[in-house]
Amino acid sequence: MTAFSSSDHQQLLDKGIQKEKVLNQIETFKEGIPFVHLEKAAIISDGILKFSPAEEKELVSIFDKLKAKKALLKFVPASGAASRMFKALFNFLESFDPSKENLKTYLDRTGDKDIKVFVEGIKNFPFYDIIEKRISGTAKSKDEEVYLFVQEMLAEDKLNYGFYPKGLLPFHKYGKHGATPFEEHLKEGSLYAKVDGAAQLHFTISEQHDEMFKKEFKEVNERVSKATGTEFHVSYSYQKPATDTVAVTMSNELFRNSDGSLLFRPGGHGALIENLNEQNADIIFIKNIDNVVVDGVVDQVANSKKVLAGLLLKLQEKAFAYATLLEKNGETLDEVMEVKSFLEEQLNVRFVPNFDSFTIAQQLEILKDKLNRPIRICGMVKNEGEPGGGPFWIKDKTDHISLQIIESAQVDMSNTDQVEIFKNSTHFNPVDLVCGVKNYKGEKYNLLNFVDHKQGFITQKTKDGKDLKALELPGLWNGAMAYWNTIFVEVPLVTFNPVKTVNDLLKPTHQVS
Repeated sequence: MTAFSSSDHQQLLDKGIQKEKVLNQIETFKEGIPFVHLEKAAIISDGILKFSPAEEKELVSIFDKLKAKKALLKFVPASGAASRMFKALFNFLESFDPSKENLKTYLDRTGDKDIKVFVEGIKNFPFYDIIEKRISGTAKSKDEEVYLFVQEMLAEDKLNYGFYPKGLLPFHKYGKHGATPFEEHLKEGSLYAKVDGAAQLHFTISEQHDEMFKKEFKEVNERVSKATGTEFHVSYSYQKPATDTVAVTMSNELFRNSDGSLLFRPGGHGALIENLNEQNADIIFIKNIDNVVVDGVVDQVANSKKVLAGLLLKLQEKAFAYATLLEKNGETLDEVMEVKSFLEEQLNVRFVPNFDSFTIAQQLEILKDKLNRPIRICGMVKNEGEPGGGPFWIKDKTDHISLQIIESAQVDMSNTDQVEIFKNSTHFNPVDLVCGVKNYKGEKYNLLNFVDHKQGFITQKTKDGKDLKALELPGLWNGAMAYWNTIFVEVPLVTFNPVKTVNDLLKPTHQVS
């Protein structure tokens, strides 16, 4: 029996976490989280749609025609710090001493390919001029200049880029101006999330970066508004303390800090389903903060978003008409079969084999349940070896089959059949979603009702030299949306340009020609 002290109860109260929630999390640690069962990879014509240019044009037209009556929102997870982006550079500062060896010797000794690429492309980084100006005349050699350049970027008493949120680093250089991902998202949002001259954007950020984001908006708003003819309404939220998860020892006892308090850890991006649930737009575009492109490419990206949004509106129109029909409860068998066919063929819903043996009343209840769910249209790009989750048909423990975005950590890598299915996936997830979160009456769904809590992750970590187990909530586009109606669509590779390491900024889509 898990015992909580009075100070534990106070800690839970302060974080807004129910005791039962912690007890459930401890049970999850004890039981473990089962791997998902991959039935097969989703491919073109079996789980992934691919449109012709004419079809894309039609869907864009639908979106452009109907968007004026809709509340649009761009939702951008932006809490990630840039520290991981500079991992190779932090290692370089620790490993290289320009007073003891030259750069060539260091590269030969370590085989550090990341630093080689960084040095060769150094003048093409958007922050090159800023840093060169700051270190000008201080280096005794070219090798020392490289060292001082990296030090100027990362040292806490200098630019301290490693502390920055990724969204506020200079990513693209336009003449003398360095544009951040935050600014690029405003520009991109003006192309597809604007209604009556105004665009709504919501960024989920870390509380410690709040003032930095607000300062950036103040600095760029007038310039970007003027250039795009858009009035921007920007809001922010933080990951809620109540979504933190408790840590346990390797024997599933509560892990305590040195002061005796319980150790809680952030629940991962799946916690953002709470933030998403608070948004009240008709159509919500979701895209990560580091996935942006330069001006010359952004129109292609925006067009792809309009295709996905047009498809959402087209499917919603049918789904809402059928939901209205089913509300009357006086359907013929033909109408029931028509709704079932729509769900199967256009919303990828799968039914149990004996569905036809149920009474009409039972069938109607099932159809209503399947129909009245949030809809997500997920862009998928061709798999070209990038890490990340992908689109799969999965079977749950009740033998129900559904379309899901699955990460490698959810797959039993000791099962050769499952590994084979995972590796043979033709597409992967770039985090490119367009979501419909309201029902046919215009009422917003409670998105927390559509989460599969058994799709989280248990990982091993250390704290104060002690091993512990941590629980990550089901990912925002994984288990947190498991019970949504899901449609996958192939989108151009140009829509996927994340910056995971600093050298990604050297790719063509981040270079201003």
